[in-house]
Amino acid sequence: MIDALLALAESKPAYGFKLMFLTLRRQGHHWNHKRVYRIYRMLNLNLRRKHKRRLPGRDPEPLSVPEDVNQAWSADFMSDALMGGRRFRTFNVVDDFNREALAIEIDLNLPARRVVRVLDRIAETRGYPGQLRLDNGPEFISICLADWAEQHGVHLEFIQPGKPTQNALIERFNRTYRTEVLDMYLFERLSEVREHTETWLTEYNQERPHQSLDHMTPVDYRVHHHPETSNLGWH
Repeated sequence: MIDALLALAESKPAYGFKLMFLTLRRQGHHWNHKRVYRIYRMLNLNLRRKHKRRLPGRDPEPLSVPEDVNQAWSADFMSDALMGGRRFRTFNVVDDFNREALAIEIDLNLPARRVVRVLDRIAETRGYPGQLRLDNGPEFISICLADWAEQHGVHLEFIQPGKPTQNALIERFNRTYRTEVLDMYLFERLSEVREHTETWLTEYNQERPHQSLDHMTPVDYRVHHHPETSNLGWH
């Protein structure tokens, strides 16, 4: 148990006790919850550096979770910098139904046409969403994306300016990605960002249990509700 806990603390430094315990269960260990917690405290893992907490929103907007896959996707951009100071961007897409990360596209520049290509690439295996929730960034309000949405019958749902809580699912995903990848490592090249992101995506989608998904992974939750989608991939 000590070896397993120390290995998790080393490989998943952002995990708290709940995620570590659920991960141990997924690995096939059936140790008692209280016993694991006692060893967890004995090893002082509860004293690891904690990240600053965010204050709760004062007036959060209600956000409904879809009842099926492909009913609604959320998309957003993030930015960071390489060690040399050069800025890069990421384009993140999540299926709101099971919090599955469908894509994280990474490059120095991601114009609207590149965004459309990423969405088409996802749709090759998953189909097109009924709705795509976005903010009001220039890439999202472009004619190129509007034409794409009309062509494929996708409703573009734009959140109100200054209301990130209206896109809370992708915002929560972005925070996790920043904490566990972008803020965790120093990158010299884009290839390193892409490599670490690809590895992290596999863990996030296929190995990481989510409390909001009945402690299942995003892929397990999707397959549980739709066994016919077991061969679907993500990009």
